[in-house]
Amino acid sequence: MLILLPPSEGKTPALRGPAVDWTDLGFPELNPYRAKVLDALGTVSAHQDALALLGVGASLRDDVERNTRLHAEPAAPAHSIYSGVLYDALGYRTLTPAQRRKADESVLVISALWGALRFGDSVPAYRLSMGTSLPDVGKLAPFWKAQLSDTLGAAAQGHLVVDCRSSTYAAAWAPPPEQTVSVNVFTESAGVRKVVSHFAKHTRGELARHLLVRRGKAPATPSDLLKAAREQWEAELVPGTPRKPHALNIILPG
Repeated sequence: MLILLPPSEGKTPALRGPAVDWTDLGFPELNPYRAKVLDALGTVSAHQDALALLGVGASLRDDVERNTRLHAEPAAPAHSIYSGVLYDALGYRTLTPAQRRKADESVLVISALWGALRFGDSVPAYRLSMGTSLPDVGKLAPFWKAQLSDTLGAAAQGHLVVDCRSSTYAAAWAPPPEQTVSVNVFTESAGVRKVVSHFAKHTRGELARHLLVRRGKAPATPSDLLKAAREQWEAELVPGTPRKPHALNIILPG
């Protein structure tokens, strides 16, 4: 089983420690592309119009300034750098050692800067969205799509892929649809369903945690995933097509 997560927009910087060691990152074949994006990000972040170019507000000025020195910034495992609703719900710090090992093996974060990261990969905090376009790189989703196809296709071989990403990050890599289940979250009241945003992030984090802490074998098929989800929620499975993944719909009370 592989669990795909988006990064959090907000990140918790490491306060001390060594800088990123590129040789220790998962998927080292991505390093030349990571370096290209990092260099372009540093150049843009030093520009006088950096905030506008990166599509962020003045409150994030310090985050953007940090982008100019990422080679030297302290790095920490991805599970501690990424923060926010989804990651709080997953609660890596409260997992047992065995569950943490499972998370480190099973969770992949699709990143605008790093392409793809294992949960234990150490990186610095940064500010960059997959929807951004950088000089000499272009739009990041198609840039990474060209690089991630072979690398993540090999990593996903033989695994059920549980896709908890937002659409922005899903655009960077499409796993084989027959072995992939995208996760949707709805509220339902009086028979009317509504798509939710905040609760979707929280519930996807809870689902990831449930899959990491539950006893027994990890789900190997979409039907297995549905059974696991129904241990905690009302859920349904929408079968996929040759070009579209299966969909797990989790329904919360309205």
